[in-house]
Amino acid sequence: MRAIFAPFETLLEAHLIEQPLQDGGLVSAFDYAGALADPTLPARLERQRQRLAAFDRTALDTRERAVAFWINAYNYFMVDHILSTPARDGLVESVRDYGTLFNPYRVFRRAQFEVGGQRFSLDDIEKGILLGAEFRERGWKDARVHFAVNCASVGCPPLRRGLYLPGQLDTMLAETTRHALNTPRHLRIEGDTLYLSRVFDWYTQDYVEAAGSVEAFIARHADDTVGAALAQVQRSRRIPYDWRLNRPENFPELAERP
Repeated sequence: MRAIFAPFETLLEAHLIEQPLQDGGLVSAFDYAGALADPTLPARLERQRQRLAAFDRTALDTRERAVAFWINAYNYFMVDHILSTPARDGLVESVRDYGTLFNPYRVFRRAQFEVGGQRFSLDDIEKGILLGAEFRERGWKDARVHFAVNCASVGCPPLRRGLYLPGQLDTMLAETTRHALNTPRHLRIEGDTLYLSRVFDWYTQDYVEAAGSVEAFIARHADDTVGAALAQVQRSRRIPYDWRLNRPENFPELAERP
């Protein structure tokens, strides 16, 4: 996996910032400006595109290889698109800037990313492959994927600094999910009220399928303190989703770093 995604791994190591939070949460941001200032960037992006375009998808013959591969591919293509498709005056403010008034999420629906000689959209990768019928039938579908693929937005669960690797897949999925469920931007409990990211609305059925209900999924994958607090919940509210680009300037937690 590292050989396939070596150019992307280099990008993450150089430009991805992770900031642990006091209660076990995590925020991360990608330094797009820093990446764009690197004269070797175009060649690195092209090398990664070529590796994916020539990749033999029949090699994805186990759950661990397949899930890790497609998570990394999704995350790479999102970062690549932002770095390769700037706005007129520089970086886009939000991935929705690639859309239109009536189709603001077009970036997720355009089949423009090549893997093994076939073009995929980001939705094809996330919803059609990782969470699609074939993976479900094989027992490979995992709702924790929603916390691993990153839509390059402040409101999205954090992009990780390392690749998802087959031998570490379940450990990384568990860790990434737990981090998100301990981050107030995604989940918080105030008194008897549960505040949840809109991700739990958009993909409710996946969590129900995995654990019986959204609350049961949270209890299964969150820290014990979160699970215990759920017992006091009587109502839930939604946290507004922040579609601003996941660059460091948009995270107050990063501005507070020493």
